[in-house]
Amino acid sequence: MSIGASPEAGPAGDCGGAFYGTICGVPDLRIAQDDAADELLSRDPLALLLGMLLDQQFPMERAFGSPRLLADRLGVDTLSAAQLAGMDAEELVRVFRGPPALHRYPGSMAGRTQELCRLLVQRYDGRAEGLWADADDGAALLERIGELPGFGAQKSKIFLALLGKQYGVTPPGWREAAGDYGRSGSRRSVADITGPESLAEVRRFKQEQKAVAKQQAVAAE
Repeated sequence: MSIGASPEAGPAGDCGGAFYGTICGVPDLRIAQDDAADELLSRDPLALLLGMLLDQQFPMERAFGSPRLLADRLGVDTLSAAQLAGMDAEELVRVFRGPPALHRYPGSMAGRTQELCRLLVQRYDGRAEGLWADADDGAALLERIGELPGFGAQKSKIFLALLGKQYGVTPPGWREAAGDYGRSGSRRSVADITGPESLAEVRRFKQEQKAVAKQQAVAAE
């Protein structure tokens, strides 16, 4: 783990000197706001991918904390796509139900997790990092992410931005492919969370966006 970066200083071990850039070694994520959960997200690409999958209709910190709970319940140090893909479906649902549950909808999300892991096994030898290992550019990586179960257009762009801003995955054109989520200095999504202060800023942005959407809906009536 890289040492010496403050919680709000951005990715630890930045090689390029810029706020966002290529990361030397293991990133130091601060998404789940829990040391054990963030440690797993930082070193396990599958944990990060599953956290992103679970980040819907569920508090963001809990979604990204769930891979740590999943690993603990399975008695493993690192999650395995092959293991999850091959598990008995009912047993995986029981694991997701907890308590505490790994998601608001543990049954459906356990199934989606298994679908995603099976795709990783089929296409990328069970390696989540296989998604980006040989991607030619940001557009190609975005397309690959969008093929994952549970990843729509918006979620795919956010995950691409998260990889670029905090995981050192910076293929040519990644910012452009991620759209507004790829903008440097933005506070729009989980891609921009590096500690409690930026988490609060992202929450404020989302609340403002919801308020604007509500006003537009009322005006359209």
